[in-house]
Amino acid sequence: MPQVIDHGGGVWSVQVPIPDNPLGHTLVHVLDTGRGPVLIDTGWDDPASWEALTDGLAAVGTTVRELHGVVITHHHPDHHGLSGRVREESGARLAMHPADTAIVRRTRGSHPSLWFDYLADKLVRAGAPDAHLAPLQAARAAGRTGGLPGLGAALPDREIVPGELLPLAGRKLRAIWTPGHTPGHVCLHLEEAHPAGLPGAGRLFSGDHLLPGISPHIGLYEDPDSATGADDGDTDPLGDYTASLERIARLAPAEVLPAHQHAFSGAGARVRELLAHHEDRLRGLLALLSVPLTPWQAAERMAWNRPWSAIPHASRTIAVSEAEAHLRRLVKLGRAEVLPGTPTRYAAV
Repeated sequence: MPQVIDHGGGVWSVQVPIPDNPLGHTLVHVLDTGRGPVLIDTGWDDPASWEALTDGLAAVGTTVRELHGVVITHHHPDHHGLSGRVREESGARLAMHPADTAIVRRTRGSHPSLWFDYLADKLVRAGAPDAHLAPLQAARAAGRTGGLPGLGAALPDREIVPGELLPLAGRKLRAIWTPGHTPGHVCLHLEEAHPAGLPGAGRLFSGDHLLPGISPHIGLYEDPDSATGADDGDTDPLGDYTASLERIARLAPAEVLPAHQHAFSGAGARVRELLAHHEDRLRGLLALLSVPLTPWQAAERMAWNRPWSAIPHASRTIAVSEAEAHLRRLVKLGRAEVLPGTPTRYAAV
């Protein structure tokens, strides 16, 4: 049976599974409007995910063909993966922030080998050992593309303008730009009284930006305008994320409807927990930088939810990117510096 929750006031969530992923599922939200239902995110492109989505819509009392539109919080495949199929079935228009649209456009126009080149270059500069690079190089040589993110992802039909009210008949849904998890991540603020009368400023569809029990991955951005996808070293994803968190705290929604885990209230308290979490990480990382470290060496020494030796290959790549986002934040704050040479090394100031 589809896992569907009625949140009241013409809002439902449908659990759409993510294959072989500890998160388990994406919460795809359905918003009733005067011109038909609108989806917020669509879920992973997989037959089981499609079946869960269509069964969930049937439980809500609608079908894919009746959908009027799709609003994407960010370009990751567990949120945007089924968007193309939804559009084919329904004719619904897709909307996404231009910063993430640019990444989708670049990915669609690139040969799969470019992704391997981008990732290998990023890891070499981060100081990854040859043993970590070997599986990536073997996959490239063999031409394996399975599991690569975003290949063939649908290009949106319209861009989301931060601060705008989306043109949805009978609803007041405003786009709030919240970069950090991706450069174009948006939250969506339903500026309507809470149906259960909870105090606060309406409800917030938070995507991956604000989750009740985990912190989203904050890693280096991909640059859609560069030859390899590597950024220019000037971006500050963690700084973007913390500033976005503070923006949501000021908004003070009555309830948060995230894309993973479960709905919750107390957005301000959760923001404070996440800000404290990342500040603790920065302090711990700065203590490690009494000797110069590469991002790989820093990641090896940081505290994760399991020992470094137990972290699988793909998750180590993600951890190194998160470590470097924190290292770059220390540089932006004037607490650390980048030393010349390759691989990149950071040291406390």
